[in-house]
Amino acid sequence: MMMVKAPAKINLSLDVLHKRPDGFHEVEMVMTTVDLADRIELHEVKGKRIQIVSHDRFVPSDQRNLAYKAAEKLQKKYQVNKGVEITIHKQIPVAAGLAGGSSDAAATLKGLNTLWDLGLSADELAEVGTEIGSDVAFCIYGGTALATGRGEKIQELPAPPKCWVVLAKPSIGVSTADIYQNLKLDKADHPDTQAMVQAIHDQDYDGICQNLGNALESVTLNLYPEVKQIKEQMHRFGADAVLMSGSGPTVFGLVQYESKVHRVVNGLRGFCDQVFAVRILGARDPLA
Repeated sequence: MMMVKAPAKINLSLDVLHKRPDGFHEVEMVMTTVDLADRIELHEVKGKRIQIVSHDRFVPSDQRNLAYKAAEKLQKKYQVNKGVEITIHKQIPVAAGLAGGSSDAAATLKGLNTLWDLGLSADELAEVGTEIGSDVAFCIYGGTALATGRGEKIQELPAPPKCWVVLAKPSIGVSTADIYQNLKLDKADHPDTQAMVQAIHDQDYDGICQNLGNALESVTLNLYPEVKQIKEQMHRFGADAVLMSGSGPTVFGLVQYESKVHRVVNGLRGFCDQVFAVRILGARDPLA
């Protein structure tokens, strides 16, 4: 049996540059992991059966599940004649813009690498991850990184200065494909990615707050007014800076001092069922 943590991520900066010939979008994202995690439990089973177990009704238990795809890819690529039961203990909200599914897939790849004794490096696992989903490669390494291409080219960055992150997810799911479909690149707010990277290198908390930006945010806010309302409330209750993560609908606020965290969390509880106060993890998984 093997247990692996699968932490959520937030986008400190997300820019969409253009549509590529392969149909994907060229992106520039600064991502960092936070201390909200699913737990993945792996049990070897007889034959080559892959089984997903989860008590969350929103988690698919078939080939649509990214953890299932991860196990299947490893089986095929490395001719593994073993099966696995993958139990997903969810803490990260589903379809939230926090890479929960991608992180589950990355944790499954890392766990099976050990369980099946494959001896693969983090770079090799990230390569497999790229075939599963855009954020899986980042989730293999964790920590903080600049991701380019369609999200698979990963450049490690230092951990940002320590702070609190308040996450609030309204009770809606958002389809990433729908958001991209409604995105008008000439009307989007394009963040200054290099300024964010520089602020992280300089350990400049105020600079990070000033340069938070997400080119997808205005699309989601227009389609889902409840996301806009949460963003406004988070500002009102005193978060230092507020942004939507990924394609949404989760909104996060950075808060430097713990004394302010409770006020922000308590203020949001009236508007939102799922509110979390977590820390930025920021540093890479030592095993990556």
